[in-house]
Amino acid sequence: MEKYERIRVVGRGAFGIVHLCLRKADQKLVIIKQIPVEQMTKEERQAAQNECQVLKLLNHPNVIEYYENFLEDKALMIAMEYAPGGTLAEFIQKRCNSLLEEETILHFFVQILLALHHVHTHLILHRDLKTQNILLDKHRMVVKIGDFGISKILSSKSKAYTNLPALVLKIMSGTFAPISDRYSPELRQLVLSLLSLEPAQRPPLSHIMAQPLCIRALLNLHTDVGSIQMRRAEKSLGPGPPVVPGSTGSRTSSTRCRSVLRGPIKPAIPPPLSSVYAWGGGLSTPLRLPMLNTEVIQVAVGRTQKAGITRSGRLILWEAPPLGSGGGALLPGAVEQPQPQFISRFLEGQSGVTIKHVACGDLFTACLTDRGIIMTFGSGSNGCLGHGSLTDISQPTIVEALLGYEMVQLACGASHVLALSTDRELFAWGRGDGGRLGLGTRESHSCPQQVPMPPGQEAQRVVCGIDSSMILTVPGRALACGSNRFNKLGLDHLSLGEEPAPLQQVEEALSFTPLCSAPLDQEPLLSVDLGTAHSAAVTASGDCYTFGSNQHGQLGTNARRGSRAPCQVQGFEGIKMAMVACGDAFTVAIGAEGEVYSWGKGARGRLGRKDEDAGLPRPVQLDETHPYAVTSVSCCHGNTLLAVRHITDEPVPP
Repeated sequence: MEKYERIRVVGRGAFGIVHLCLRKADQKLVIIKQIPVEQMTKEERQAAQNECQVLKLLNHPNVIEYYENFLEDKALMIAMEYAPGGTLAEFIQKRCNSLLEEETILHFFVQILLALHHVHTHLILHRDLKTQNILLDKHRMVVKIGDFGISKILSSKSKAYTNLPALVLKIMSGTFAPISDRYSPELRQLVLSLLSLEPAQRPPLSHIMAQPLCIRALLNLHTDVGSIQMRRAEKSLGPGPPVVPGSTGSRTSSTRCRSVLRGPIKPAIPPPLSSVYAWGGGLSTPLRLPMLNTEVIQVAVGRTQKAGITRSGRLILWEAPPLGSGGGALLPGAVEQPQPQFISRFLEGQSGVTIKHVACGDLFTACLTDRGIIMTFGSGSNGCLGHGSLTDISQPTIVEALLGYEMVQLACGASHVLALSTDRELFAWGRGDGGRLGLGTRESHSCPQQVPMPPGQEAQRVVCGIDSSMILTVPGRALACGSNRFNKLGLDHLSLGEEPAPLQQVEEALSFTPLCSAPLDQEPLLSVDLGTAHSAAVTASGDCYTFGSNQHGQLGTNARRGSRAPCQVQGFEGIKMAMVACGDAFTVAIGAEGEVYSWGKGARGRLGRKDEDAGLPRPVQLDETHPYAVTSVSCCHGNTLLAVRHITDEPVPP
């Protein structure tokens, strides 16, 4: 609500509170509908999402204008046009039961007809048209239809919302007060036909507008209020300047490890709650990032973004300082470039919103709240924000198409997203070439699409790569789709020690397909991540396997480069692994005792260590003197972000 100033409460409805607010940017009065999401059922959340979806489709002077929506204090806030003239019900009530002039009735009526014509053109039924939902401008001359909370989009497959039994009974009985004979026979006959119990006898909208009674009123309407703009200028979905669109490339993954103690020394002074380290992109050794005196429990890195989630549910970002801010210039006589530094900040506009997970793609970021709502922001190229357009958005904005579902996990590729609901429903959107969305086609989608799952499979966790996707199922098996070059998804049918014939190699999968390369098709998988040309997995027994290209030693083995068979990473004998992350040509693995290893391409600090034995796992040293547990690791392109939680008590075995 930083952009608005609350003035007063103007109404309370079935789904929440209606506030009159002042928009600070232009001092314009607006209405903000506050809907407490955490108290709503799935059907009620669908109704709230439906109102946002409907209002965004409509653009007419006789329909209340939609501005934006956002989360505030665990409530969905919908900002829309303010109609200062009140409702038509209030207008009638103030007349103390005195009858309206026929000219006034027709003046209002034909505006409602125009609004309904626009609504019906978009295949939408309002389904709750009444005087309480007809609003007036300050001169009480212009009518505006509002409250689309229970409207029905005819192409939607969602269930119809029925809170209307009393109204239905009145309609079915056909009982209403007689129409005064002070009105013309034409008007009385029109009302009787509209209230006919037989649907076939009720005139359609086009016939009503063609009646002489309405034609005269329509002509008078455009004469009297012809200054009304019949179409508003197109507007961006989000406020603020656009983010510069990016190209292909990044993705993130995040895994959880049980609390693992590292370091033998008990601190004499209480340590910070946690540390976050970054390396790569010119950082040759792990750099501890500024923390804003908070504990970070999960991290994600993208092509340019570094993000984390605090234990209190805030989104923290690490960014390079602006040019000219100092700290990066070479001192006289210096012969080495200084290491890049970062500043940290909390994302603005998060009041009352608790974030529990973050994922990063190419120049865009996705967040998941503790109420199961997904918000995205950044570059909208390829439709990866899920808002139905390619528009860039600078502040986190709700993916409205998923408001009817409670989401539990999400992952970002370079330009696509996967999301999973509590009911194990899988959704995908963004760039679709190569079949990375798992929808059976190569088409891209700017709105979430439900992904069909193979019979008997239930998704537990989703992972995205540059041009591919993977699902871990409930029993620990894996399904994958997208590009399988170098067999980086393990989709080739291979037994141990086998190599496929050229004609048997699987180059891509348009739908989610079980992994078929041994031993990935035999052992339950605990952790998996997808790199640019290779992937890695940790089995339930703690073994680490890699598969795909080994051009830069990213598989951690001396196996020949042309092999498409998965191989077990060398050098981990007797060491149990817990999680793994893949960059463009390198791999990072975390041991069950908190050890950090890296291998692969060493250029620009990718390994966070010296380049000796780059193709084999070697430890990465963190600047820690306190016991700690590794809680999250994320790799993307040539960058790594890793979070550790400090242990202040005596070390306790896991």
